[in-house]
Amino acid sequence: MNSGARKICFVTGSRADFGLLVWPMRAIRETSGLTLQLIATGMHLAPEFGYTFNTIRDEGFEVDERVETLLASDTGAGVAKSVGLGVIGFADAFARLHPDLVVLLGDRFEMFAAAQAAMFMRLPMAHLFGGDVTEGAVDESIRHAISKMSHLHFASNAGSAQRLVQLGEDPSRIHTIGSVGIDAIKRLELMDRDSIGRAVGLPLGERNALVTFHPVTVEAGRSMAELDELFAALSALDPAFRLIFTLANADAEGRALNERTKAFAAARPNTIAVASLGQLRYLSLMSQVDVVIGNSSSGILEAPSFGVPTVDVGDRQKGRERAASVFHTAPERGAIGGAIAQALQRGRKDTVNPYGDGDSSRRFADIIAGIPDFGQLLKKSFHDLPASGARP
Repeated sequence: MNSGARKICFVTGSRADFGLLVWPMRAIRETSGLTLQLIATGMHLAPEFGYTFNTIRDEGFEVDERVETLLASDTGAGVAKSVGLGVIGFADAFARLHPDLVVLLGDRFEMFAAAQAAMFMRLPMAHLFGGDVTEGAVDESIRHAISKMSHLHFASNAGSAQRLVQLGEDPSRIHTIGSVGIDAIKRLELMDRDSIGRAVGLPLGERNALVTFHPVTVEAGRSMAELDELFAALSALDPAFRLIFTLANADAEGRALNERTKAFAAARPNTIAVASLGQLRYLSLMSQVDVVIGNSSSGILEAPSFGVPTVDVGDRQKGRERAASVFHTAPERGAIGGAIAQALQRGRKDTVNPYGDGDSSRRFADIIAGIPDFGQLLKKSFHDLPASGARP
């Protein structure tokens, strides 16, 4: 490590955010004057979610600190207590690492804990994917809260950048760079059809779907009913249709959904459920399937770059900008079945992805390197919009 280099500290808590952060972290590591720090937390440290800590090492990164946050409970109270544990753990980790800038991505409760600790310790923060909208999850509120605590913003699209301005953030600190997840699609050498089938444990067939369903965290108790509607729609497909499920995140109700998903997969031929695929296997599989189904952001952010159609179920991702290949549907079996039929009829075709061109990580690192003094970012002013019309 170059002792004179400025320390850029990334926080990763799940397979999903790590896959998005791989290329920004590599770009930082390759940039003169900057050095990379990494804190692993959340699902990375939990065997039930695939213990993806090993994936971090497999990608060539060293973890500087581990912060344990997860409790066995996946109730709302359990998640709230996990945030509290995270604030304590991140305070200790930041005190040892002394980062010059903390980088947070998205909207999960682990990131919320890290942001609170960094704020009180007067550490400048950069936030990726601020301004996005996902009305069906508490992630919406968490994301906006992290944006307000942050000092530098990297938006995935113009609409999100405008929402950050509406939140009162200084336009000069908002940079629209696109989705860093597309960078992996551009750079990785993906696995072929036979190889990915062997890797996931289910050879691909004539028709294949990648399925992920996360909890709808805004309304308690609704997630299981919506998952059952999805299962009913999938059960109406030809039994030869191969389904590969990736399991839900460690949100409230996530463990219950995972148990139900594993039971469905075990009872249905040509179906498998896996805790985590890792970035290479996940994107390789996405590149080969006929349709992506569920409520994961990857169906909206990454799938269009492959031309693969997505069936987006329910409100978890409501509000995100969408490519023409994304078919939104109500969480009802008939509607889901109809959307799957539309997606299959559309098939794979070139699609304009509104989330960028795959060079986001380099833009991100160049902007970070060009800031002469991170400490000056701590001085924030609320950016008022011009008055328009009478006040309510």
